[in-house]
Amino acid sequence: MKLGYFITGTDTGVGKTLISCALLRQLAREGLSAVGMKPVAAGGVESAEGWINDDVESLRRYSGVAADTSLICPYLLPAPVAPHIAASEAGRYIDLATIRMRFRALAALVDAVVVEGVGGFRVPLNDRHDTADLAAMLGLPVILVVGMRLGCLNHALLTTEVIRARGLTLAGWVANQIDPQMARVAENIEALNGWLPCPLLATIPFQPDPDPSCINLLLAF
Repeated sequence: MKLGYFITGTDTGVGKTLISCALLRQLAREGLSAVGMKPVAAGGVESAEGWINDDVESLRRYSGVAADTSLICPYLLPAPVAPHIAASEAGRYIDLATIRMRFRALAALVDAVVVEGVGGFRVPLNDRHDTADLAAMLGLPVILVVGMRLGCLNHALLTTEVIRARGLTLAGWVANQIDPQMARVAENIEALNGWLPCPLLATIPFQPDPDPSCINLLLAF
């Protein structure tokens, strides 16, 4: 593996999968073999092949290399609730060492791995660890997806503070307008540009059905 990124967000539903897929597509255009990984996914539907999750399937679709689901998503949990609760209800325990082992197996197959977190940056995964612990364990540069809506300034600054406190590199941030009625979007983006210690990689206006193929991140590989 030559490259890796950890995609996190200011909250759940802010566009982490959208940005992860856009990045996978961009890496492929640069001639790099890339695969997406979502270590923990909560919420799915049962199929003939077992439980499937929309985010995991999107990552698989935009990945340039096919890999087993057990590597892409070691913990695919049925209930669409907080991961540690979903795991408990499924009789499972989210183990960071297992995730690290599956990540290394993926990394051996490709030039780049794009890891998508679950929820926000400090979502509990078990009784001792949260997503921040997972990101710190993997040690990848972090891309922060900011869901542009009322309250995003506080959420973005708090998340950035925790990312830096864990000793991680913040590679950049993405402004994704998820609220079509948000007032003063440009002014909020300008404020974050002044406060966040990293470049703005993309600004995405509100779209009812956003397309990863229309997004280019200002990253050099």
